[in-house]
Amino acid sequence: MDMSNYMERSTALVEALPYIQTYYGKTVIIKYGGNAMISEELRRAVISDIILLNLVGVRVVMVHGGGPEIGHMLKLIGKESKFVDGLRYTDEETMDIVQQVLCGKVNKGLVSTINNLGGKAIGLCGLDGALFQAKKLDDKYGLVGKIVKVCPQVVTDCLAAGYIPVVSTVALGIDNDTAYNINADTAAAELAVALGAEKLILLTDVRGVLQDPKDESTLIRQIRLAEVPGLIGSGIISGGMIPKIDCCVNALEHGVQRTHILDGRIPHSILTEMLSHKGVGTMIWA
Repeated sequence: MDMSNYMERSTALVEALPYIQTYYGKTVIIKYGGNAMISEELRRAVISDIILLNLVGVRVVMVHGGGPEIGHMLKLIGKESKFVDGLRYTDEETMDIVQQVLCGKVNKGLVSTINNLGGKAIGLCGLDGALFQAKKLDDKYGLVGKIVKVCPQVVTDCLAAGYIPVVSTVALGIDNDTAYNINADTAAAELAVALGAEKLILLTDVRGVLQDPKDESTLIRQIRLAEVPGLIGSGIISGGMIPKIDCCVNALEHGVQRTHILDGRIPHSILTEMLSHKGVGTMIWA
């Protein structure tokens, strides 16, 4: 390695220092999903970022989805996936699959990977400690829930013991004797509020909010909370980005300091966003 490479690495470490000092002891919620879950290379990059943040004193909580895995399992049993307004229609059979895949295969797979890479993780779902409590969102979605209460004690206990909690988004039904399927972005935002998190990070399959959806060079790097209605009204924020922005707005309005929409397709996007001057995604802040 030549001297210039050594200098680049040293500069990166020096640049990261004040950010590490800022976030030391603070809680960061990372919603993990999309291509970053499918690609083994990206998966290891995300998990390495989370382990590093944990090792330098950041209290990291991973909240994960698992849509592709659920769809694959449904296909194996000959059941077609159905979506209503972008949410997976969840009948009783589908709910059984959701619970098996999210709370079992996906959750424990992530925990295993973190532990194998030198981290210290523990798997949870929204049923554990009645973490997520929900009521049915609407009959048209089936067993899809709306979180009405978060009891974060089980997560704070894990954080206090030095673990990285890995949370799957199945909730305890309080209006029926059932579990509910919960949108992972929504669950991450609600948990961020309940924990008084410093940051909420949503990993996606796009660069962030784009001025022109067809041109990734038009990334909007910062959005103030007051600017959101205008961007939605003008159509710059549209389609599937609206519910993600709504989650960020909810978190900011209830005390979370910063929210970020990051491209999970970029290796180490979490570290670049959190520990460098430039960042790689869109930050929404009050």
